[in-house]
Amino acid sequence: MKSSKDPNYCQRVTADDGALGEQHLRDFQDNEKTIPTILTTSQKLSTGVDARNIRNIVLMRPINSMIEFKQIIGRGTRLYDGKDYFTIYDFVRAHHHFNDPEWDGEPVEPEASEPREPRPKQPDPPEPDPEPGERRQKIKVKLADGKARTIQHMTCTTFWHPDGTPMSAQQFMEMLFGKLPEFFKDEGELRAIWSAPDTRKKLLQGLSEKGFGRSQLAEMQKIIDAEKSDLFDVLAHVAYAMAPLTREERAAKAKAAINTRFNTKQQTFLDFVLSHYVNEGVDELDQEKLIPLLRLKYQNAIADAVADLGKPEEIGTVFSGFQKFLYQDAAYVV
Repeated sequence: MKSSKDPNYCQRVTADDGALGEQHLRDFQDNEKTIPTILTTSQKLSTGVDARNIRNIVLMRPINSMIEFKQIIGRGTRLYDGKDYFTIYDFVRAHHHFNDPEWDGEPVEPEASEPREPRPKQPDPPEPDPEPGERRQKIKVKLADGKARTIQHMTCTTFWHPDGTPMSAQQFMEMLFGKLPEFFKDEGELRAIWSAPDTRKKLLQGLSEKGFGRSQLAEMQKIIDAEKSDLFDVLAHVAYAMAPLTREERAAKAKAAINTRFNTKQQTFLDFVLSHYVNEGVDELDQEKLIPLLRLKYQNAIADAVADLGKPEEIGTVFSGFQKFLYQDAAYVV
């Protein structure tokens, strides 16, 4: 191998390099040559390049396609004399987006000694997804409070430790359960925090900083069979084993209180907001969504919204104030 001080040690090849770039690529493919040892490129090694002695693949740019990801990784899977493995350095965390058990297979323990034959047995394909209407296998997880939570059995993981190693859904739930007391002391405080857009946003930011981001919480929604519920229900279920409500159920309960506390025009607008909440989720209740919702409801005529609903600060108070009725305890009436 040439010294890294050699100007030819590393070559960059782009689509604009023409014949010279193709020559660098052929030199890289030629295993009788010692240079270039490193080839940097944006697209050249995605498809159609047979460089069998590639030992390392370094991902430095975002990859937005499962097919392209597999094609790039496939450059390292070529067999070559003395090459028993290759290494992927993933600086853009692409493998988190393209986790595919059917393609990845199960990890194979390295063989202790030669000969290498027979080759490791290919893993059995994963079980197919359940047919519509078929019950998914579920397991019970008992956390430190002694209460059991039911989660769907997962054949693959979409959760990861900070060091990049995978974890099971049960491990993620246990970690989340252990961290939630740092954010609220009881169910009542959780309801209060979640009822106001500003404190809800702060809570979600804090959870994300601890490794419990929106995508992970959305995955937990699926695992506890609460995809039609609120993220509040994920936290309440994990923290206190509360049964999730659907967003539609929450909206229906809130309407009873709304109809007695707001005037007719305000009720009409809040019904519009609730329909978006039911269809899209809790993000529709963020303070940043108020103006877009007003524009949508009043066909960009903000003056009409002011005429119906009051001054901007009054509209803001109505928008944030009604949300407590979505999250108050069903047995508690203000």
